[in-house]
This record gives sequence, structure tokens and C-alpha cells, in this order.
Amino acid sequence: MISPSTVTTPGRHLRVPGARLHYEVRGQGPLVALVGAPMDATSFAPLAELLATDHTVLTTDPRGINRSPLDDPSQDSTPELRADDLSRLLAHLDAGPAVVFGSSGGAVTALALAQSRPDQVRTVIAHEPPVVELLDDRDLIHAQTDDVIATYLSGDVVGAWTKFMAHADIHLPEGAIEHMFGGERDPQQVADERRWFAHELRATTHWRPDLDALRATTTRIVVGIGEDSAGQECDRTSRALASALGIEPVMFPGDHTGFADGPEPFLPPLRALLRTS
Repeated sequence: MISPSTVTTPGRHLRVPGARLHYEVRGQGPLVALVGAPMDATSFAPLAELLATDHTVLTTDPRGINRSPLDDPSQDSTPELRADDLSRLLAHLDAGPAVVFGSSGGAVTALALAQSRPDQVRTVIAHEPPVVELLDDRDLIHAQTDDVIATYLSGDVVGAWTKFMAHADIHLPEGAIEHMFGGERDPQQVADERRWFAHELRATTHWRPDLDALRATTTRIVVGIGEDSAGQECDRTSRALASALGIEPVMFPGDHTGFADGPEPFLPPLRALLRTS
């Protein structure tokens, strides 16, 4: 077991049902978990380093992504499975209850954990969770998602990303998608991308939070939104969740990936939440 006062070397593994989870621990102090889906531990490393000056920071590759291999590569990744993985990691570290910051699919993971194991989580900071089920136009969005997945699996990677960005109301400069996804790419990035489209995106966006359970939980729920995400799909889903829970969203610098693109400006509002958690 790892206590909050122990400084550890990144790069450990934990065996869980159906998978072997890569996880990293930095720093010392109260436990904070930074989780994504499909984003891996590397995406959170700069923010983790900043927080590790006075916190024990847990990051992980979610099951099936990068360094967390599956026994069955065809297994779908659901929020419930990922929440159980995170629960097992927290129990293994024996350093909780934790504050869990989750972004995108990781925010859905964190909310699912708050529903199933509130004893392990003091606060969930759900940054732009794609809880599409709370939107009135969810049937349209699900149909669009199915089309994006089919386009990707047909081999049209640029076409799939073009549709995805358009449906999410994310506007990139001319030629950016071709530049990002059309040339020679890192094989691991491609493998993780394919897994997300084929085995993760649908289950994550179809997950419906148990609003009664989240209202009643002893876990503090915070909904975070990027200041530059106005009008985007995850801005809408996040505001729908905050409204349903009767809370005001907390604004963070940047957009959907602000924690990775600008960890330094992202840190002050996150630390303010940690001080009151």
C-alpha cells in the first residue's frame, strides 16, 4: 500500500479483472486523481507535476489505452468498468478518500464512481462530461455519433474527425484536421484512437447519470467548463448536468483540453477547489 506521504516513482501496474492498469503516483499530501478517457496519464503529466508539490497525484492509462492492456481487446470500455478500475486503484493506494478530477470521458468515469463508491471520493470535479443523455436532442446526437464511428471504421479517418468536430461544434483552422490526422502518425496514438471510436465512444456518450443518487451523495459534485468552450456540445452537456443538480458550473481557462494545453493558468481555479474539498 502507498500512503499519502510517500513519494513514488511513476510507472506501476495493478492487475484488475480483465486488464492490467498502468498508473503513476507523484508527490505527497492529500490524494488527487486525474483521470481521462481516452486520455492517458501522459496527457495529465504537466498538471500532475504542478500539483505534486503539495498533493499525492494519481494518474492512469484507462483500460485498453496505451500501457493498460486488456485480456480481451474486443471488450467495450464502459463508465462502470472504468469506475471500478479507479475504485480498485484508490483501494490499492489506501490513501483516500480522494478528490477526483475527471475530464471528458474521465469526468463520466468520476461521476460513475461517485454513484457506486461515494465513500472513496470526497469531491468529483467533472470537467466537460459528455452526458448527452441529458440533452433534448440526444437522439440526433447519438445518430451522429453512430455515423462518425461507422465512417472511422470504414477507413475514412479524416472524414470521421471532420464529422466529429462539426457535430461537437469545435471549429478548427482550415486544413487542421488533415494535418492532425491525415499524415504519418504514431502507431500507439492510432491504436488508442481506434479503440476509442470502436469500443469506448458509444458507451460513454450513452451513459445516463443517476441524478437522484448524485443529489443525495455525500460526495461533493463540481461541474467544470472551459471558458473557450461556449456553444460546444460538452458545454451544453455540462450546463445540463449542473442545472439538473442545482449547482453553478465552475469556469476554467481554455477549452475542452485546457488542463493539458495550459496547465499553469488551469492550476489556480483547480487549487481553489482543492482548498475547499
